Amino acid sequence: MISPSPFWSPVVHGLVPYVPGEQPKLANLVKLNTNENPYPPSPRVAVAIQAAQQQGLQLYPDPESTLLRQAVARHHGLAADQVFAGNGSDEVLAHAFFAFFQQRGAPLLLPDVTYSFYQVYCGLYGIPMAVMPLGDGLRIDVEALAPAGREVAGVVVANPNAPTGIGLPLAQIERLLQLHPQRVVLVDEAYVDFGGESAIGLVARYPNLLVVHTLSKSRALAGLRVGLAFGQRPLIEALERVKNSFNSYPLDRLAQAGAVAAYEDQAYFDEKRAAVMHSREGLSLQLEDLGFEVLPSQANFVFARHPAHDAAELTARLRERGVLVRHFRQPRIAQYLRISVGTPQQCDALLQALGEILR
Repeated sequence: MISPSPFWSPVVHGLVPYVPGEQPKLANLVKLNTNENPYPPSPRVAVAIQAAQQQGLQLYPDPESTLLRQAVARHHGLAADQVFAGNGSDEVLAHAFFAFFQQRGAPLLLPDVTYSFYQVYCGLYGIPMAVMPLGDGLRIDVEALAPAGREVAGVVVANPNAPTGIGLPLAQIERLLQLHPQRVVLVDEAYVDFGGESAIGLVARYPNLLVVHTLSKSRALAGLRVGLAFGQRPLIEALERVKNSFNSYPLDRLAQAGAVAAYEDQAYFDEKRAAVMHSREGLSLQLEDLGFEVLPSQANFVFARHPAHDAAELTARLRERGVLVRHFRQPRIAQYLRISVGTPQQCDALLQALGEILR
């Protein structure tokens, strides 16, 4: 790491950046550490990207991502102006933190175990946090996210949560919205297509609801970087104001074309989503047969620990056998492995390696 520079601003000195999962340079590794889809995107995506490539890359893309927003709005039964498109859901989240939680004079409420980028955004934008512990079984406690008599800047939850994979029922999300009617409740649904309940249907009734999606997981477009937000028009307009003060052309022509094609191939989406969920259930059962405790997952990964084996050591020994999983050193979850659901062949390779290690 480079030593701090006198040219850095005070904010940069204090930042603790997000650390993504390893993107290996070696070939033939079984990569189950970053929750990518094990299957390629719809074949229509490549066709659409090739057509877009031939239609003028020398020209700027549509700054409003109009065709994409229209396609997504049709899919979810919304108006196009209730949809925001950005360069990956991380950029969408960054704009949302800036637009809704900054300079409130009150803390943003977060679960203590959740997507770690949220705390990074708070540091970047100077947003104070109030970190609320998960309840029994590492489940989000909605009532704890509404401390009595306390002013808050807003609430952010991932649903299903990451890295646990546990989802909240829709009634609990609605309860959270009712507990904070004057503040934005941001629901990050990166993994919702793998068995969770989406809150998009609540947008019409709750002006304080912002739902964020990514095309990196269930639609297998991690390499294109496309994220979305859904909300009533005032929230979407706020995101547009931030975007157009930062980067008015966030999504390139190829990403927009590929994303539209992915949304239009519903049959392929349903097929591959079902395949991932089927593999997840089988993987969970087989891990339990090996002695692991596996949390109930509604995501494309499982969160598991072995009572007789240290998680960091298991991670290292799996890597020696060419299998990558994710380990977090956060105290409450330091003995868990987060394991992305791979193809049946990848899951078999993981289980074989674990069997050798545990023996």
